[in-house]
Amino acid sequence: QVKLVESGGGLVQPGGSLRLSCEASGTILSINDAAWHRQAPGKERELVAKITKDGNTNYVDAVMGRFTISRDNAKNTVYLQMNSLEPDDTAVYYCTADVFITRITHYNYWGPGTQVTVSS
Repeated sequence: QVKLVESGGGLVQPGGSLRLSCEASGTILSINDAAWHRQAPGKERELVAKITKDGNTNYVDAVMGRFTISRDNAKNTVYLQMNSLEPDDTAVYYCTADVFITRITHYNYWGPGTQVTVSS
């Protein structure tokens, strides 16, 4: 059983920063790709940032230059540093990870989400 848990969300003023963490626990051999998604009220869920096992990253245009995704493979943890936050960044943020539980068996897992609210 693998579990992902996000933390670090909260209320922040426009222009502020937050750092989200996503820790994976359970039967984990390794983690392949990982990503952060978000879903704002009344909108579809969207991919925000993705990181490969080797550390290659890509971002949705709306957060390019403001958000940074990173990972600590030793801790099975993925981070999302969010700077210059805007009200449009308000959403529930979810992490996902492609987790190998054996050498050949892997599944994609989702965390329960953490709320980020950007408001003055």
